[in-house]
Amino acid sequence: MSDAAALERVLAAIDPDAAIALLRKAIATPSVTGTEAAIARLLREELLAIGLDQVEAFDFVPGRANVWGRWGAGHGPKLLFAGHTDTVAVTGWAAEWGGTERENPFGGAIVDGAMWGRGAADMKAGVVAAVAALKAIRAAGYRPRGEVLTAFVGDEESGESGSGLSDGMRAIVARMADGSIPTPDFAIYPEPTTLDVYTAQMGFLIADITVHGVSAYFGLPWRGVDALKGAHKLLDRLFAYSDELWARTEHPLLGRAFLLVTTIAGGGYIAVPDLVRLSLIRKILPSETVESARAELQGIVDLFAMNEGLRSEIAFTAARDSRSGGRPSEVDAESDAIRLLTGIVRMATGKERVITGAPFWAEASFFIHDLGVPTVYCGPGDISHCHTTRERVDLDEFLTAVRIFASLIVEYCGVQ
Repeated sequence: MSDAAALERVLAAIDPDAAIALLRKAIATPSVTGTEAAIARLLREELLAIGLDQVEAFDFVPGRANVWGRWGAGHGPKLLFAGHTDTVAVTGWAAEWGGTERENPFGGAIVDGAMWGRGAADMKAGVVAAVAALKAIRAAGYRPRGEVLTAFVGDEESGESGSGLSDGMRAIVARMADGSIPTPDFAIYPEPTTLDVYTAQMGFLIADITVHGVSAYFGLPWRGVDALKGAHKLLDRLFAYSDELWARTEHPLLGRAFLLVTTIAGGGYIAVPDLVRLSLIRKILPSETVESARAELQGIVDLFAMNEGLRSEIAFTAARDSRSGGRPSEVDAESDAIRLLTGIVRMATGKERVITGAPFWAEASFFIHDLGVPTVYCGPGDISHCHTTRERVDLDEFLTAVRIFASLIVEYCGVQ
């Protein structure tokens, strides 16, 4: 049977009702970061039911599990679908939607053609779409001629104390590096992109800065060192630095770099304030490195403190695939695999322009930098709804993702 006939048969085997039911079941399995075990069990059961050649769940830290699988004859390219299973918390959800069908954040209510719930878009729809695509391959009576790998990991989201460190992804990458999990040739990470293909992503670092002065009675302020006054001068320098970054260069997919001060707190009680704390985030382009951005910030803070006679400290608090943050990345949009994917996406969606850049950082950079695996983001859902009480995924878009992923398996890996 030709690949065209096989593809037609696979697409006809997609069961929309079953795919939607599995998505609702996934949303109904709470998995706020730190509590990923139940969703890992659900995904393991689904992959075992399909009949993959190997399925394994393992704890990356005690009580928190990853699940991965392998399926295929191994006579062709290896394609990976990887994604995170954890979600952010549901704070404010019930208050926002009390008395409506959307009140339960784990209910999977369908309103105006979209399924609502925590994790609906970020990113259970993408994970379930990959599983549903594998189900369609099996239902059509095929298995991959190459290999399809799945890797569903915890600890991606960063909203919970002591978590969100990418420990789940680190564990998968370590196993690929030592050969206990096969290394793919191409990977899809189905974060919500409205089915665009993100071939580049920003990097970032988050810094907490503490400015120390010397407190003194308000009537004798010259005996103190005003940390608040000094911090205002530091803010002026940081805002000027952000303007400098903006003027340096523009990436065609990611735009310009900048720095954003996100919090500031300090002061004294009827006294010269001796302590101010502020936090910031720095966007990093692929032409830069996390290390160079860290060094620039460190230099600004050190020079400020020296000039103002203050003591300052800077801590980089969001280590991911770098000790200071997340590395930017970019892959060749003209590679054969990405050209194949974008062609499938254009055919399925009717959109002409589908390649763009990620306005976020996620874990594709582990595969790109640590393993040399070309990886893109492509999945159902709109990132602007994520982490909010409006999180939802359009069901037509979700089912289109199932067709895209099934088509990619057939055309990239082949089936037999």
